[in-house]
Order: sequence, then C-alpha cells, then structure tokens
Amino acid sequence: MRAWLAVVALMSGGSLSSSAGAQATTRPCEAAETPGPACLLAHGEIQALSAHPVYWHLDTFASKQAADRAAAGTSVVTQAFGSIWLFTLAEAEWRPRHGRHIASVGPLPITPAPTYTAEYLRSVFLPGTTAPLHVHSGPEAFFAVSGDTCLETPDGVRTGRGPGNSLTIKAGPPMLLMAIGKVPRKGFALILHDAHQPPTTLTDAWQPKGLCGALLAADRGK
Repeated sequence: MRAWLAVVALMSGGSLSSSAGAQATTRPCEAAETPGPACLLAHGEIQALSAHPVYWHLDTFASKQAADRAAAGTSVVTQAFGSIWLFTLAEAEWRPRHGRHIASVGPLPITPAPTYTAEYLRSVFLPGTTAPLHVHSGPEAFFAVSGDTCLETPDGVRTGRGPGNSLTIKAGPPMLLMAIGKVPRKGFALILHDAHQPPTTLTDAWQPKGLCGALLAADRGK
C-alpha cells in the first residue's frame, strides 16, 4: 500500500442553512468547530485492501507524535473535537500500540476496484440539518462522537443514537443524512471509493419519504 497523505485540518466555520452542503467535499477543514457543511480532514490512496473483512478503526492519543508512532500503512493522524485521532483501515483484530481504542466500524461493504481512495470527513450538524441527496461510488461509514444519526435510503430508514453510534452503507443507493435528537451531532464519515470514480454525486432521481423528519419531530415532542 502506498503511504497515506494526511491533510492537517480542523472544521471550518460558517452559518448553517437547511442544507449543509455536499456530504463529500474537497474543502479542507479549518480551525473553528461551528455547525456547517462537512469538510475534508484527510485522504489517502490505497493500492490494495486485505482479502479479509476490513474495518475502520478509530483511536485517540495524547499527542500527535504518539499517534504517528502507532500508525500503520493505512493510517492517518488528524485532530478534531479536542483529541488526536488515528484512523486506520484494517482487519477486525487490528489494534495500535498504546492509545485509547474508541471504535471499530464495519465490516465495510467494499466495492472491488483496481485502486482506492479513502476520504475522511468531519461535520457538526444541529438537529434537523441534512446533507443534499447524493450517491457514493464506494461504501460510506459514519461515526458520531455525540448526537443522533438518521440515514434514509430507498430501502428505508436506519438510525444511530447517542455517543459512539455508527452506520455503514454500500455504494450506489441515494441517501439522505440528517441529525436528529436534541443535541448537535458531531461526527466523522469515511468514503472508501474507486480511485478512478468521483466519491460523491448529487442526485434528484429519488426523493425521501420524510422518515428522518418524522423521527426528528418525535424527538422534539418528547
């Protein structure tokens, strides 16, 4: 696997609208962690993936130097939400030396490709904020540090509740991501896609049934 390219970044500021911008973006994150569109934390090019099921491992460290020392060939080190993070794509049992293991998300429903690109995004969504309708050319995984997640596709609705909730979705289906619940959703996303395909394409070929909106309304009524 080729060495990974880390983008040293934090979330950019900006005012919030009803649509939080494209779910995948090449706009590097900046210092402020205010609500707004997703931004790019890091990305890397991968020549090959393990033949075994692959997971997204999230670990935190006391310093960037410690995270760098623990990194594998498919790791990136970045900073967000007050922590130094090590993101690694590896088999389920993989663990770094030292650090604090936060989660393993997967297995990822990987679409075969000659080479891959992984894009790591970060976002802060207030309840009711959505990303525009879009599709991905590879699987996407979500991890929420706080808040609640709702994902609607033509197959229905899926939710994750509370700190540490996660979801995965295969390549292809159109989707609507919404923050529900009563507190801001602070989270990461991983898009693992064919390096020769765009990671994200906006679409209007499908319209959601409002299932996430109904859950949000129910949350607000509690």
